[in-house]
Amino acid sequence: MKIPHPNPPTIRLAFVEDDPKLREDLQEFLGRVPDFALVGACASAEEAIASLPELRPDVVLMDINLPGLDGVVCVARLKEMLPKTQFMMLTVYEDHDRLFRSLLAGASGYLLKRTSPSQVVSAIREVHEGGSPITPQIARRIVQHFQTAQTSAPGAEALTPHQRLFLDQLAKGYRYKEIADNLGLSMDGVRGNVRRIYEKLHVHSRTEAVMKYLGH
Repeated sequence: MKIPHPNPPTIRLAFVEDDPKLREDLQEFLGRVPDFALVGACASAEEAIASLPELRPDVVLMDINLPGLDGVVCVARLKEMLPKTQFMMLTVYEDHDRLFRSLLAGASGYLLKRTSPSQVVSAIREVHEGGSPITPQIARRIVQHFQTAQTSAPGAEALTPHQRLFLDQLAKGYRYKEIADNLGLSMDGVRGNVRRIYEKLHVHSRTEAVMKYLGH
């Protein structure tokens, strides 16, 4: 369903949610945020795949448990058609398997539905700016998995302790500017770390690097 907006502000936003009441609540709430232009509200993955490429949103909120195709598959298909669009999962599921599947499909953030409305708004702005917002409960699960995972990816044994610490920051969803501040690096130093880590792990993206390092 296309939602007209006379003066589109900074962030063109769409969401995919099959629950009619929640869809109505999201539409009402997000439509009132001054810097959002709500351009689409879809009830299924199939509807999203058919309508969102034409609407070209900047950010899409995606439920996972949808009728027919699930949200992870929907993100994977839409990402091919909308490579510049940022996808953020908004779901009840806390397990890291769905989180990793979502990231591999192309999602950049993962929030639980019990996240407060103000935090959802902040996360939308963050993912639009290049961040990777993740609900704290989910971030804790990633850290726990990271602490117990056996690193067996080709090239991982060649990583220095500093590079492992850098990857730890990536796995927690920090943006490059935050990693620079946390580790006392310049942005040139961050870019150099990224380049060397990609070369050692034989990957081409942040998500691939994190997944390989965590053994997925």
